[in-house]
Amino acid sequence: MGQPRIFIGFAKEDIRHRDLLVGQAQHSVTPFEFRDMSLNEPFDEKWKTQCREKIRNCHGFVASLSKKTWRADGARWEMKCAAEEGIPSIGIHIHKDDRGAVPPELKGKAILWRWETVANFVERVQAKRPFWERIL
Repeated sequence: MGQPRIFIGFAKEDIRHRDLLVGQAQHSVTPFEFRDMSLNEPFDEKWKTQCREKIRNCHGFVASLSKKTWRADGARWEMKCAAEEGIPSIGIHIHKDDRGAVPPELKGKAILWRWETVANFVERVQAKRPFWERIL
């Protein structure tokens, strides 16, 4: 079956949590792939062009949310890009008891980080994909 591709947006200070999410996916039966565009280069037009293409080629977008996210220009730009491209998006609070504000780019769509809630989002994304794309 064609696995859905899910883009992960995060503040660079929260890369450890991105790594935990990707690791969690690798240690379970996970019918989807995670992608991201970590800032290895300066946040410039070349990066934006490459990032937009990567987001456009994904089926869903998950934003890791912390108190650092609000000021993370790259992560906020990724969220805006996903919205512009019509990619289904959700934010996941990476700290249960110390949540940051949900950026307006996510239109209030945020959940607590639990594997079941992330998997439910991906299942909804998968269900919206065209039939032939899901089986190839």
